[in-house]
Amino acid sequence: MPRFTVIIPCFKVQGFLRECLDSVLEQCYRDIEVVAVDDCSPDGSGAILDEYAARDDRVRVLHLAENVGLGRARNAGLPHARGDYLFFLDSDDTLTPGALRALADRLAETDDPDVLVFDYARTYWWGGTRRNVLAHILTEAGDGTFTAAEHPAILDLLMVVWNKVYRRGFVEADGFTFPPGYYEDTPWTFPVLLSAGRIAVLDRICLNYRQRRQGNILSTTSRKHFDVHQQYERVFAFVEDRPELASWRPFLHAKMGEHCLDILAKPDRLPPSDKAEFFRRTAELFARHKPAGVRVAAELRVLEQGYAVYQARRGTGRAVRELGRRARPVRAAAGRLGRARSAVRAHRPLDPDLAVYSAFSHRGVLGDPAAIYHAARRIAPGLRGVWVLKDEEQVPLLPAGMEHVLLGSAAYRRVTERATYFVNNVNWPGTVPKRPGSVHIHTHQGTPLKYMGADLLDKPGARYGVDVPQMLRRADRWDHSLVANLHSERVWERAYPCHFASARTGSPRNDVLVRARPGDGSAFRQRHGIPAEHTVVLYAPTRRDYRRGGHVDRFDPARLAADLGAGRTLVVRLHPSLATGPARGLGLAELHRRGVLVDATGEPHVEEVMLASDVLITDYSALMFDYANLDRPIVVHADDWAAYTASRGAYFDITAEPPGQVTRSYRELAWLLTSEGWRDEESARRRAAFRERFCQFDDGRAAERVVRTLMLGEPMPEPASVPGARTGTAGRDLLTPS
Repeated sequence: MPRFTVIIPCFKVQGFLRECLDSVLEQCYRDIEVVAVDDCSPDGSGAILDEYAARDDRVRVLHLAENVGLGRARNAGLPHARGDYLFFLDSDDTLTPGALRALADRLAETDDPDVLVFDYARTYWWGGTRRNVLAHILTEAGDGTFTAAEHPAILDLLMVVWNKVYRRGFVEADGFTFPPGYYEDTPWTFPVLLSAGRIAVLDRICLNYRQRRQGNILSTTSRKHFDVHQQYERVFAFVEDRPELASWRPFLHAKMGEHCLDILAKPDRLPPSDKAEFFRRTAELFARHKPAGVRVAAELRVLEQGYAVYQARRGTGRAVRELGRRARPVRAAAGRLGRARSAVRAHRPLDPDLAVYSAFSHRGVLGDPAAIYHAARRIAPGLRGVWVLKDEEQVPLLPAGMEHVLLGSAAYRRVTERATYFVNNVNWPGTVPKRPGSVHIHTHQGTPLKYMGADLLDKPGARYGVDVPQMLRRADRWDHSLVANLHSERVWERAYPCHFASARTGSPRNDVLVRARPGDGSAFRQRHGIPAEHTVVLYAPTRRDYRRGGHVDRFDPARLAADLGAGRTLVVRLHPSLATGPARGLGLAELHRRGVLVDATGEPHVEEVMLASDVLITDYSALMFDYANLDRPIVVHADDWAAYTASRGAYFDITAEPPGQVTRSYRELAWLLTSEGWRDEESARRRAAFRERFCQFDDGRAAERVVRTLMLGEPMPEPASVPGARTGTAGRDLLTPS
């Protein structure tokens, strides 16, 4: 008996069907069967199903004699299911890699619940991906099992059949089936979740929900959308037959009203001539099932007031939007007036003791700007430091008493108009003027390996959405560009042909790495329950410009964590730009929850993560240049170096001049880690050469040097390595003439 039966109804999906089937059959978890139902499809779908069945005995095909629709096609597959759990997969959607293994593990962990709810991502026809915006509900549900009454938020998720797996015995005992018509998932999901004695969740993206440009049945303009009324009648009938569920009637009544009004508001659902009738039928259903004594929510009261009121409110909404459109010229004029007022205020003298700081597009007190700020507080307490934050969400994360302003606020305009010092690792917005006498210190975000700035002009994929000329205009405000080595100095002068002077200060954020002492990473280890005696392996991949969204799994981190063996902990830190996207939901967050590895992507201070680790595995991340200051082993996993350089460009060949051993396949990487080859003499030799070249100016006093020399005008010795700094290496740097 297989663990999963995947039931796949098929109708006019020949363009998507192979991708769907491959996503199931190529899963690493193989204890499955596929029951594919050809719903009398007029295209080649049936032949594709037969082709797959002929070469994989896990696939069985049921050809229906007539088209019966999605719900009844699923019903046709049910009697043929032999698996412990049922998975209803639409034939244009796909499973994510490792999804079935994650589901099987979670089912075992929760002792076979009736229903397991998992996460999904919408994948758009134009290439974009967006995670379920209510994914937090899964996180908040906890590790155990529950009922809908114990965690009612579970019913706020999209009420569809395909984001859950169902214990077959539970489904058969209660006789759950799908009705005919549109919205057939509604009278399945509500009764199933309300009846389930044990529900569990998996906070992992297991399915890609395809958003087709055309052909989506629910986006087809038709009177078939009237079916939603009958589907909710079935839900109410189910509850009426079960007195123990009576308390759910107000909730379901409100859900029905919201759902129907949403359908009515969609421009592509109902023929315009049928909208009044749809409203009337919805209002009748709403009145018929209204529970006694229940107060109707304000947004649903229109169903009690008539279609004319509904139209008037919709018209008011359109009028407001039109007024907003017409107000744009007025707002533009106000903006011009504001800039004129700023020009007047620009004649006011600068405040010589005011410094404004920002990091990573105003995301908090981070990186080089943070190190400079703290040094200034210590060395020059008379300097007033003010941080720019993107929004109110960042404020609670600030240390007590730290002065801040919100981007775009009146206070922000006041401090940026008067400040003498501007410290940032990202360009300031174009509205920040460069006043005579002000000092703009640009810290960058590390030593560059990949192409930056003007060098992106020949890399259209890498500069997608980037306005390079505007970037350079904003960089014209820089007075000082901080560098940690001569390589960076040459790169920034080439990539940003502007008016700044290079400051050989070192990287301020690396001061803590240069001065690292045993035990400095203990706080991170304790916070994540990592035993003190464990070897911590940090895996920090960078983003890819050849993939929309930037994330590419180079290997399975769970497999690496297992292959590392006892006494070792894997810590994964994705590129910061991927922290809030779907990448972590594709398994990383779930592996962290289960203790398979530690997900450090959300850690605000990467320096803590580096200090806590014993070896770094990366590909082409600038993190390696910082990590080299620790003089700890580094492994470069370069399995797609050719593709990476073709799409992004690189200033030198990291595989020819690496900071340690280089691997080009997962097999090589696993062997290297288990054989201890990552810390042999050759690795140490390569690391020493790398440190000599790229850690030239990092002496542990970079932040102090910035404050004293660039802000206070005091003399201070340059880093000791400058007089004898190397200008090249055995390999050819792309910036060095041949």
